[in-house]
Amino acid sequence: MFNKKSFLVTLTAAGLAALGLSALAQTQTEEPQPLPEEEATLTGGRPDIMAPPPAKQLYERRCAICHLDIDPGLVLNGRVVPNAATLKAMQASKVYESMAHGKMMPQSEGISDRDMRGIAELITGKKMEGSGDTLIAAMTGNCRNNPPMRDPARSAGWNGWSPKPDNARHQTTAAAGLRAGDVPKLKLKWAFGLPMGSSTSSQPTVVAGRIFVGSDNSTLYSLDAKTGCAYWSYRTKTPGRAAPIVAPIAGYPGVKYAVFYVTASKTIYALDAQNGNLLWESAIPGDGNGLTGSPTYHDGRLYVGLTASGVTAGFTPNVECCKYRGAVVALDARDGKIIWRSEVVPEPLEDLGKNSIGTQVWGPAGASVWNAPTVDAKRGLIYVGTGNSYGPKVASTSDSIVAFNMADGKIRWHHQEFKDAFMLGCPDKGPAGEICPEEIGPDYDFGGASAILQPLGNGKDVLVAAGKGGIAVALDPDNNGALLWRTKLYDTTPPTADGLVLFGGAADGKRVYFPLQQEGGGLKALQLATGKIDWDAKVGADKRGQAGAATSIPGVVFTGGWDGIVRAVNMNGEVIWSFNTRQRFDSVNGVIAIGGSIGAPGPTIANGMVYVASGYPGFQGGTPGNVILAFGK
Repeated sequence: MFNKKSFLVTLTAAGLAALGLSALAQTQTEEPQPLPEEEATLTGGRPDIMAPPPAKQLYERRCAICHLDIDPGLVLNGRVVPNAATLKAMQASKVYESMAHGKMMPQSEGISDRDMRGIAELITGKKMEGSGDTLIAAMTGNCRNNPPMRDPARSAGWNGWSPKPDNARHQTTAAAGLRAGDVPKLKLKWAFGLPMGSSTSSQPTVVAGRIFVGSDNSTLYSLDAKTGCAYWSYRTKTPGRAAPIVAPIAGYPGVKYAVFYVTASKTIYALDAQNGNLLWESAIPGDGNGLTGSPTYHDGRLYVGLTASGVTAGFTPNVECCKYRGAVVALDARDGKIIWRSEVVPEPLEDLGKNSIGTQVWGPAGASVWNAPTVDAKRGLIYVGTGNSYGPKVASTSDSIVAFNMADGKIRWHHQEFKDAFMLGCPDKGPAGEICPEEIGPDYDFGGASAILQPLGNGKDVLVAAGKGGIAVALDPDNNGALLWRTKLYDTTPPTADGLVLFGGAADGKRVYFPLQQEGGGLKALQLATGKIDWDAKVGADKRGQAGAATSIPGVVFTGGWDGIVRAVNMNGEVIWSFNTRQRFDSVNGVIAIGGSIGAPGPTIANGMVYVASGYPGFQGGTPGNVILAFGK
């Protein structure tokens, strides 16, 4: 007999039958049945003989088949689906956003907004956020005054995903305020608890002695970088996971600098960096896209990448698929108006016929952009990495590095490293003409990690990228992305769909450093000019390894692991400092603060301080948390 508490099951059509579960296509086409009055009112509306099923029934029909109560969770095509415990640890708003705007859109087809909120509250055991208890008015330890903000250009900082739009994630000695010899002396200075937070994905931005950071509690905060006291908070309509970015802004009397922040519903906010007052709010139109990556600012414009829905379409063969593509959008930072929008997939959408149950099939689709775009001002280009294709037809630009003209958004060139289509709920191999690809995966995205632009000397540059497939490539930006070198980062066994490099590396002008999702938590240092591996550090992480983005200063690389430990590694591959963030902290704002896994956001460093966001569940059974930590000498 199957014991769901002790076995991990790979879900295929045969696997479903073995578990005694009904076919997913059938569960998606059940008609709502008349409900007793007492059940009809559970959805929050008036009694209605044809009312839709309440949240519990909808969850059981649409969701429970995959989100099982097993540890770490059900495996679908090599990827672990969040289990019931992981969902319970999330905020209701995060679950709602996944259904309304994210990966679970196919499963929520036909469900009202009200009932999606009901499902989110049911499975998390929490009410949808919206009250003032995430704002600083409900906290202690707020800053006593709010002095005029200094000019960001006159002080060191870490502004956005990387200190520079080259996305190298490297801080100079002067800007870091730290030397390699100082790192072993780092001590915890303060902890800030994100109220009602449980998935800490927003990377702290450090500008003019202030920190700007968001949370899955749908609130953006401005803190003092030295003490952690709060200057202001602003509640957004939906959660965000991006790194805020600060830039000068004109046209608003009394306002010098704006902080730009993006959220999952494709809404971009521009706030007065001094006091958090709203300057403008702009929603990117269109269905089937999401926004998870950080924005990049350059010369009065914001560049953001968009994801495409469709990864879960294998569960819903009765729902039309696959039309949606990843994209890059350029916006005017003065008012949020769209300057251009360019889809990552250049091929026209094709009618691929109908599947065996009569559902229309389209393609190619997918190629999501989850990363912060990289700016190449010298060549007038924007670079992004892309995810896999969805559906039976593979796009020419999926699993690729793509270069766009900065002026008009036209694709200049691309380098495709892998050709794969990946969808959850599909068998490993299937017949042509269905919604599912003929062959699944292996889901080797370049979509999660930003490409890194670095100088090689003599006026030559190199564009370096690595992704889930465990392959690092260097491209020539002066020769339409011609391949300069290719280096395999794994030893013998290719990565699973969970991937080897998830959120990216750091580069210091000589080497590029990639943290790896493998047992021991490898960190590999490659020569920028040749791709030769200089050293391979096993840093002692647990079997899940390291997913968070790397950060470097001269002589030291900082990484974070699923085990919640932030580590500093010297140029001999030795760990010279570490700190376990998976613990409870006394916070400066009186909020219960608990650390967990370190995922998407890497450490940010400026003015003698190291800032770490801890608590990232992700999709690999990570530990939730809600704390921002500050370390100094």
